Amino acid sequence: MSSSTVVQAGVVCDEALHDGEPIVEGTATTVRAIAELWNQGMPAEEIPIHLPHLELVHVFDALRYYLNHRAEIDEFIAANRIPESWHGKRLDLRTGKIQ
Repeated sequence: MSSSTVVQAGVVCDEALHDGEPIVEGTATTVRAIAELWNQGMPAEEIPIHLPHLELVHVFDALRYYLNHRAEIDEFIAANRIPESWHGKRLDLRTGKIQ
């Protein structure tokens, strides 16, 4: 059984989920995922439409954490970004090469 640490109301870190990256409490959704949608211009009120397991209060908890820890979450965003050179390409599972 994993143990999570509350880092802010509605946001926890759990080493068993996403290597301890901050997530919305009670879910496996990262703060990063919500911040990315918001940074792309999606209004907070629309995020639960795209992530229907979340309520608006979860989105606001995540965004509050993001705005108070922006550098940390922006590092997670950068580390998980797909390189432009990979866009439109596929991984050949037989060879392990990107085509």
